[in-house]
Amino acid sequence: MGTVAIFGAGVMGETLLSGLLRAGRPADSLVITERRPERAAELAERYDVRVLENADAAAAADTLVLVVKPQDMGSLLEEVAPHVADGNLVVSLAAGITTTFIESRLPEGRSVVRVMPNTPALVDQGMAAVSGGGSCPPEHLAEARELLAATGKVVEVPERMLDAVTAISGSGPAYIFYVVEAMIEAGVVLGMPRQTATELVVQTLFGAATMIKETGQHPTVLREQVTSPGGTTAAALRVMDDHKVRAAFISAMEAAATRSRELAGG
Repeated sequence: MGTVAIFGAGVMGETLLSGLLRAGRPADSLVITERRPERAAELAERYDVRVLENADAAAAADTLVLVVKPQDMGSLLEEVAPHVADGNLVVSLAAGITTTFIESRLPEGRSVVRVMPNTPALVDQGMAAVSGGGSCPPEHLAEARELLAATGKVVEVPERMLDAVTAISGSGPAYIFYVVEAMIEAGVVLGMPRQTATELVVQTLFGAATMIKETGQHPTVLREQVTSPGGTTAAALRVMDDHKVRAAFISAMEAAATRSRELAGG
């Protein structure tokens, strides 16, 4: 993969940087750019990597990873485009920015991969989806997968599915945190200390997710195993069905996917 330059050292940029280092990539093969001098100095000291200006980083890199805000993508591409050589790989983690948008601002034939990551990458449990652009060869797509695998799991999807990916896994952690908040509040309402309720809910969530992953059984089967006829779980699930919780989740994710398409359209 040669030299990797990460443009934008915010939360996700630093997450990828630290993940690559933990995965064994040498610090001298990594470059970062950051427009805030104090932040740049902090990261250079913490990770012992080079901090360069955008144009210099692009010229030094074999793989350019763009982790800036969507509204800043156009100006960044204008800076780096003259330095993106044939054979370089450009990887974008910017929400809603299509490969076509990036390709149109780079020299013709440049290889672009679009990625939708999520925040559990912070603890090496991320879920990223990758899509190759029109000029991306299979070996570059494999390189992008390897890059993201440093912080979790990676799947390849057609770019037309990335709005759905955004709705499910990109925004997904927020839905889980929302449910966890509600369950903790229920524990408090039922007279439990908040710390105890939090421990119960978090471990229950971790255990349930592990069961799904390790057993390979369908969630419906696992749910039915917990749900005794006429029991406490059945009573709780009936209330959720009365309030159309399942339908609300589906509608919420449809809304997220719609908003992702709107953002992509500018």
